[in-house]
Amino acid sequence: MRSPETFDAYYVETRSRLLHEAYALTGDAPASRAAVRDAFVVAWHRWRKVGQLEDRDGYVRPLALSRARRRHTARIWHRDKSLDPEVRSTLDALSKLTARQRELLVLNGISALSLGEVARTVGLPRADAERELQTASSQFSLHRDAPTTDIPRLLHALNGPLEDIRWPRATVIRRSGAARRRTHTVIGAGLATAALLASGSLVATGAGAEPTSLSEEKATPGVTVHAPVDDEVGAEMISADSLLSPAQLTRYGPGLDWTETATTDNLDGDGLLAPCQRERFADPDGVTALARTWEGAETRVERKKVGKGERRRTREREVTDVRSTAVQMVEMSRNERQAAQGFETASLWFAGCIDPRTQLMGTRTVKRVGDEARVFRLRSWGKDPATLAVGTARTGSLVITQVVRSRGRAVPDKAVLTGLAAAVNGVCGSEGAGACAGRARDRVIPPLGIGTPPGLLSVVDLPPVAAVRGPWVGTEPERARNNYAATRCDRTTFQDKGISKALTRTFLFPETPKANQLGLTQTVGAMKPDRAGTFVDQVRDRIRQCGQANLGTDVTQLASSSSRSGDLSVWALTFEINDSQSFPFLMAIVRDGGAVSQLGFAPDRTMTMSRPDFVALARRVAERLGPLDPSR
Repeated sequence: MRSPETFDAYYVETRSRLLHEAYALTGDAPASRAAVRDAFVVAWHRWRKVGQLEDRDGYVRPLALSRARRRHTARIWHRDKSLDPEVRSTLDALSKLTARQRELLVLNGISALSLGEVARTVGLPRADAERELQTASSQFSLHRDAPTTDIPRLLHALNGPLEDIRWPRATVIRRSGAARRRTHTVIGAGLATAALLASGSLVATGAGAEPTSLSEEKATPGVTVHAPVDDEVGAEMISADSLLSPAQLTRYGPGLDWTETATTDNLDGDGLLAPCQRERFADPDGVTALARTWEGAETRVERKKVGKGERRRTREREVTDVRSTAVQMVEMSRNERQAAQGFETASLWFAGCIDPRTQLMGTRTVKRVGDEARVFRLRSWGKDPATLAVGTARTGSLVITQVVRSRGRAVPDKAVLTGLAAAVNGVCGSEGAGACAGRARDRVIPPLGIGTPPGLLSVVDLPPVAAVRGPWVGTEPERARNNYAATRCDRTTFQDKGISKALTRTFLFPETPKANQLGLTQTVGAMKPDRAGTFVDQVRDRIRQCGQANLGTDVTQLASSSSRSGDLSVWALTFEINDSQSFPFLMAIVRDGGAVSQLGFAPDRTMTMSRPDFVALARRVAERLGPLDPSR
C-alpha cells in the first residue's frame, strides 16, 4: 500500500542531502537538481517496494548520482561568475580525480555511510576501497593545496551554492511518478500486443502494412514507441548500442571497408567532428551527447614494372586508401523546445557552411523521420574535392546529425534517407525520444535563410572557379547606385522610380594575384509584379537586339523559362575588343513575382566558371528571391 505522507516526509528530509552529494560529484547544480527530482519520481513509481526498504537511500541515491553524472556534460562551474572562489577551487580539484576516486571521496566525506557501505556502493571490496580512498585523498589534497584533514570541511562547504535551490512540491513529484506508472502500463500492454502479433508472423509498419527491410528500417510513422525505462544503476541516457554500426555504414559506400574509429562524449579537443560544424554542441545547454566516427577504406592492388631486360617483372602491392569518413552525433536537450532550437542550429551549420570552398548544392525536408528532419547536399571543391551528404533529425528531445564526406562517388539520395531513418530508429524508445522513422519521404525546398539580406546570394551558394587561390569573399551589400552585373548591351539600372530594396554585392578572390577583372556581381530590387515582368522583358529584348545588331558581340542563350510567377534567362556573351582580343561574360536575369535579380560573372584568363555551374547559380538566385517579393 502506498503512503503519500511517508513519501512526502522522506522526500523533504532527503532531497537536499542527495543534491549535495550529486553536486559534489558533478559541479553542475541544475543537472544535479533535475537528477534528484527524477530519482524521486522513480521512487514514487515503485513506492510499494521502495517504501518497505530499511535503506531507501540505497535505492534512491544510485539513481540520483548516476542520472546527475549522465546529465552533466561540462565544467559548468567555470561559467558561474557568482561562485565562491573556494568552492570553485574545490570543484576543480575534484574534477582531476577519476570518477571512482571522486565518488569514494564524496560519499566518505559527506554521506552518513560507513566505509564498508561506501565500498559496496562503488562496487569495490573494502580493502580496495580503502586504498583507492587514500589515493583520492592525497591527490585531492595536492590539487587543492590543502591538508587532508580539511577535506570534510571543504566538501561540506559545497552546500553553499545550493541553499537557494527551489524544489517542486511533493505532490508534483507524486503526480509525475503516477504518470510514469501509467505510461509503463500502456507500454507494457502495447509490447505484449506486439509480441502476440509477432508470434503470429504479423509484422507491419503502419496502415499500409509495408514489409520491413534492412535497407528501409521502418517503424510506424509519427508514432512514439517507448520501451520501458531501464532504471538500473549506470544505465546510459544515450546508449552506444543505439548508434549506427559499421555494417549499417555500407549503404554510404558499397565496396568500402567501414571501420569505427571512435565513440565519444565529444568533451575532448575542440569538439568539431564534422565538416561545417561551428560549435561543440548544437545545444550548449544540453543534458548529454554521444558521437561516433568511421572511416571507409578501399583496398586496391597497385602494379609497378621493376627491373630491366630479362629481369623486368611486375611488382604488386596492396594499397589502402580512405575514401569516405562519417560522423554521427546524438544530443539530448532538456526538453523538446530546446531540442527544436538545437535542430535549427545544426541545420544552419550546413545551410550556411563557413568552410572555405564549400558549396551548398541542395536542401530537402524529410517527412516520416522523427518529428522533423532535413537533408543537405554540399560539395567541397578545394585541393581535395569531396561531396558531403548531411542528414539531421529531431525526435523528441534528441537531435541526430549525420555527415558523410566522400571522395569520388557521392552518396545516393536514398542512402542518405535510409541512413537517417536508421539513426532515428536506433534511438527510438530511448529516454527523451519522440516519433520513430517510417519510409522517408523528401521534397526539395529553397535554401534556408542564413542572415543575408533578402534575395542576395551568400558565399555558400557559389560554385568553383578554375585556377584561383583561396575562397570566395563577398563585399558588404550596398545600395545599388551602380549595377556592375549589367552588360553594355542592356545597361540595366535598378534606380528607376518604383524599384525598392535595390542592393548590390560583389564576390571576389582576394588571394588570387593579378585577377583584376575576375568577379561575380548580383543586383536585386523589388517592384510590382507587372512592372517586374516588363523589366525582365526589356532586358531580354536588349540582349537579343545587341546580338543581332553588333557584329562584334556574340550572344549564346544557355537557359530560358517563363511563367506567370517567374522568369529566368541566362546568356554567355563575348565582346570583341579588337581582332585579337575578346571579353567573355556570363549574365542572367531572374524574376520571382515582384523580385528581380541580375547576375553577372566576368572571368579572367583561365580563371573561369563552367556554364552549367552558372546556370545552376541563376536557379539558386530564383530560390533566394522569394523573401524579397513585395507581393508575398
